[in-house]
Amino acid sequence: MPPRKRANGQAELFGVSSTKQIQDILWKAADKLRGSMDAAQYKEFVLGLVFLKYVSDAFAERRTQIKDSLSGIPENRHAQFLDDRDEYASANVFWVPETARWDYLVENAPTGVGALLDDAMDAIMRENRALTGVLPKIFNRDNVDQKRLKELVDLISDARFTGHGDRPAQDVLGEVYEYFLERFARAEGKRAGEFHTPPSVVRVLVEVLEPYQGRVYDPCCGAGGMFVKSKKFIEAHAGRDHTDDIAVYGQEANERTWRLAKMNLAIHGMDPIGIGNRWADTFVDDKHPDMRADVIMANPPFNMSDWARRESDLRWRFGAPPQSNANFAWLQHILSKLGDRGTAGVVLANGSMSSKQSGEGEIRRAMVEADLVACMVALPPNLFRNTAIPACLWFLTKDKSPQGAKALADRRGEVLFIDARALGIMVDRTERVLTDDDIAKVADTYHAWRGTKSAKTKGLTYENLPGFCYSARLDEVAAHDHVLTPGRYVGAVEADEDLDAEPVADRIARLTKELHAHFDESSRLEALVREHLGELNV
Repeated sequence: MPPRKRANGQAELFGVSSTKQIQDILWKAADKLRGSMDAAQYKEFVLGLVFLKYVSDAFAERRTQIKDSLSGIPENRHAQFLDDRDEYASANVFWVPETARWDYLVENAPTGVGALLDDAMDAIMRENRALTGVLPKIFNRDNVDQKRLKELVDLISDARFTGHGDRPAQDVLGEVYEYFLERFARAEGKRAGEFHTPPSVVRVLVEVLEPYQGRVYDPCCGAGGMFVKSKKFIEAHAGRDHTDDIAVYGQEANERTWRLAKMNLAIHGMDPIGIGNRWADTFVDDKHPDMRADVIMANPPFNMSDWARRESDLRWRFGAPPQSNANFAWLQHILSKLGDRGTAGVVLANGSMSSKQSGEGEIRRAMVEADLVACMVALPPNLFRNTAIPACLWFLTKDKSPQGAKALADRRGEVLFIDARALGIMVDRTERVLTDDDIAKVADTYHAWRGTKSAKTKGLTYENLPGFCYSARLDEVAAHDHVLTPGRYVGAVEADEDLDAEPVADRIARLTKELHAHFDESSRLEALVREHLGELNV
């Protein structure tokens, strides 16, 4: 459909209706600024503007709903309802002052769009406590091309986050925001690990841990993807009415990423207060010192050597981690935050399962002997675009007992090993993703082993499967010197027995005979060629 002009002359693409179309339009918007600033800066620009557009659209949508409900009420009383902030807060809609509304910004953009946008961000933060200090005020800087910025605003104006049938604006923008984070992760390569975990890996953590209720914590939360996926899990399995059954808490050391996380949670209707009022290093300034979480999910930086180590830190219950590698610092920090019946899932480099350098083997042994390791999963290669380092999942818990009324399987003194290296499909030359079936296979195996309610509902029972999973007693793990690589325990895949299969000796004899025949034929052909060439005096 061709663009139709508004009264103010701005083009509006009324044909833009699908989330995919919105994503494409907004990615074009990102390209508008790509050439004039680094990837991290233009990410903040574009996502900040997308957020501003969303809160404005959602506010306008809610205002229309309120107005439509006022039939029969005298018009001179409409204003008191339309300007009642509680009417917006009750629908999880941010209050947007008039000078921060998108129509106002577009109409006045020719007078200086950068200053208008910075003022709008300021106004929204003043009026909404949850967004204090979150939104970027970077649009009126000297290094910003105001002409390109105006073009960017025009492009974003073509995106509609409302009017998508029964889908609320929050859902539409939430998907757009996640899409952008993934696209920016691809663009930034190795630096993307600061804010992005591959969605299929996050889903494995969420599906295994089943965070239906309680406190969910991530000590290195990036852009908040673990929290968002937790909410989606609840929506899918318990319904939207239960999304408030979890409270999320997190911490992020990078300022820009912390801002992205706060916006991400706000867009998805989650309270961003739990991420704190400022970014901070978890090892230096623990923002949640008294945290006892029900569920912990984390993807800390792999093999981090530049970290603030204190030998006497009380978190090092099982031994002081080496300065050269923070893997066991993260694991022990997470254990210190677990509630008595809490569970945790952590993404780490494969070396954490077997390293014996600088005391790491002793720390791992102590954790295993304390019966804190529930499950180890070896992941397939190529899941992470930002690193070629092979990865694994650690699942930790403080209580492997049946836990009373939960009637779980008693797994005290056992560790489940899952070798998932053969799972996943390549979506392009360099990237692999785990499919829904792959994710379900890992999660169902763990749930069957643990005897969870979901496993009983599905009628699942656990059994060792050669080449994929094995439940090992702690004495078996000790016999392997507390190395936790699943391949050591699950064994080889059992080949299906073929009663008609050719005996090995016969097969060797047949192949040898065929090989000799091949060489005899080759020699014969070579002799014929030489004879023919000789006749031609060549």
